Amino acid sequence: MKATFSIAALVVLISVVAGAQVASHTPTVNTTLPATVTGPTDRPVVRVNGAVLTDRDLVREMMNVFPYARQHGGKFPKDSETEIRKSALRNIEFEELAYQEAKRRGLVVLAPKLNQAVKDFRAQFDTEAEYQQYLKAEQKGSLDELRSKIRRAILIDMILKSEVENRAKLTDVQLRAFYAKNPDRFRKPDSVSIQTITIAYGDNPSAADKQKARQRAEDALKQAKATKDYEGFGRLAEKVSMDDWRVMMGDHKWLHRGRMPEAVEKVAFTMKAGQVSDTIDAGDSFVIVRVNGREDSHLVAFDEVKPRLKQDLEKQKKDELRAAFDQRLRKNAKIEEL
Repeated sequence: MKATFSIAALVVLISVVAGAQVASHTPTVNTTLPATVTGPTDRPVVRVNGAVLTDRDLVREMMNVFPYARQHGGKFPKDSETEIRKSALRNIEFEELAYQEAKRRGLVVLAPKLNQAVKDFRAQFDTEAEYQQYLKAEQKGSLDELRSKIRRAILIDMILKSEVENRAKLTDVQLRAFYAKNPDRFRKPDSVSIQTITIAYGDNPSAADKQKARQRAEDALKQAKATKDYEGFGRLAEKVSMDDWRVMMGDHKWLHRGRMPEAVEKVAFTMKAGQVSDTIDAGDSFVIVRVNGREDSHLVAFDEVKPRLKQDLEKQKKDELRAAFDQRLRKNAKIEEL
């Protein structure tokens, strides 16, 4: 078989809005539960406006909320199982409410779309035997049952696109307006790109130990001052430095204020690119710094932040729209947890 039989993944039926409380809908047309999962018996767990959802639906959704359970025989962490179950239950309730709303509005899945979805779902199986085994285990041996589940998934996708996904899209004008109103969110602070060589002496060294570390640092400093470039300093860091950055040639990349020991920061932000500091006592070690670049605080250009900004704001809006839609659906619904 090819990975998992997720209708959402291969048929692109389901819009997964962000967050643990968003119904993925894959439980309705998903792979067989792990063989070690013996709990589900199709026992009713919730009734949504008269429609019954079972423990099999719930367990599948719990595995969507916490996918690692599939790697552990369907078992969930004891300390979080209650929350996983609560989230999954809310998800399947929402899924059913959305499905019922789609039907109430008269949404229809055209035959070509449904047929293609069924064909794509079938293509997830390597052999006809595996496919038939799945139908028997999960769809009562019925192709009609599978088609019904796939139709349901498509209808849910259609209603979510209408109520959430499409409404969450933001234009460049809206993104630029947010960017203009919130300049501090896009201002990059003073930054410095550094490499370091560290000679540690610990928190409570003896005078002799600290002097020994100082001498090692002075010896390293002479060699560091003799290096000509990034590569030379980096090779020295790999050889003599005593911190974890030595495996990265001492390279910390870009850091802004507050991201390094105060004594080191004070020196680093006075240096020019290409300069190597004297030894700096950082309180538990002697540090030698090479500055590779400096950037003053500046507003990052809109075009540079736009992709991430669009992603973040649309995710936030999807969360809000989804929560509002869920609330509207539940307002007059009759939900009985059994």
